[in-house]
Amino acid sequence: MKHILVLGGTGFVGRHVCEKLLRQGWRVTVPTRRIDHARAIQHLPGLSLVVADVHDPDALQRLVAGHDAVVNLVAILQGNETAFDQVHVQLPRQIVAACQAQKVRRLVHISALGVGADAPSRYLRSKAAGEAVVTGSGLDWTVLRPSVIFGADDRFTTLFARLADTFPVLPLAGANSQFQPVWVEDVAEAVLRSLLQPQASIGQIVEACGSEVTTLGQIVSDIGRWLGVNYGQGRRVIALPTALGYFQAWLMELLPGDPLLSRDNLESMQVPNVASGQRPGLQQLGIQPANLAGVVPQYLGQGGVHGRYNRFRKTAHR
Repeated sequence: MKHILVLGGTGFVGRHVCEKLLRQGWRVTVPTRRIDHARAIQHLPGLSLVVADVHDPDALQRLVAGHDAVVNLVAILQGNETAFDQVHVQLPRQIVAACQAQKVRRLVHISALGVGADAPSRYLRSKAAGEAVVTGSGLDWTVLRPSVIFGADDRFTTLFARLADTFPVLPLAGANSQFQPVWVEDVAEAVLRSLLQPQASIGQIVEACGSEVTTLGQIVSDIGRWLGVNYGQGRRVIALPTALGYFQAWLMELLPGDPLLSRDNLESMQVPNVASGQRPGLQQLGIQPANLAGVVPQYLGQGGVHGRYNRFRKTAHR
């Protein structure tokens, strides 16, 4: 039986990864700063929750000890230079050091498409620096670079569904930005198969992308249609000029909490979030990725603020 340490296991992708690893019969350890952050997974059989700060090198050494592999899913989308460096660069450096000290060879690291030292955003530059730490570690590493990830409990499609449910017109920054959205279940399966099939994944940077390329504006328009708003026509999406888009992002940054959109997010969107075709994809791991149209309509109509669209449909057929 394998013992896997999953850093970031309480997050959106992490919850799906943990479920797949546990179904394999493996033991999974998930550190968390607070137990109440782990409500979605704390009752999964075979999972051990440990209260710990993964940014503490000594605590991380203790966490890594006794495991067969480490999966790093920890990431942030917004922050200043210091925050991005701490999460995307220093943490991978500490993970690598802990793996080397504890003689744990296997590391699966989640990065992002479009990374590069010369990328336009702090997010992408810090992700590139973190990748370099992992790929130069001498460990048996696999790096997964996903496009934007969607799923029933995401903060992407469900956000735009709420907006489409509320506003008749959607002014949108970055509407023409390209994405190749990937289902969270496919990303989680890629993590599992990277551990199951080391011969196909060790030393590989895998571009984890869905089956089709689209734009943010098209995604938002499709979500409105799938919800059935405006008699199934969806909402009108207005692509904001660059300057207005940055102004919109700046206003959102002024609101309390994590902004829905930051200027750094817009800078990331200057780089097409699609597979380069120069690296292996999910197919190398035996995964045929799903697309938005095959998954999103199924969960947008299930309960919550969208449940009434099911009632509308039933009424229409009476």
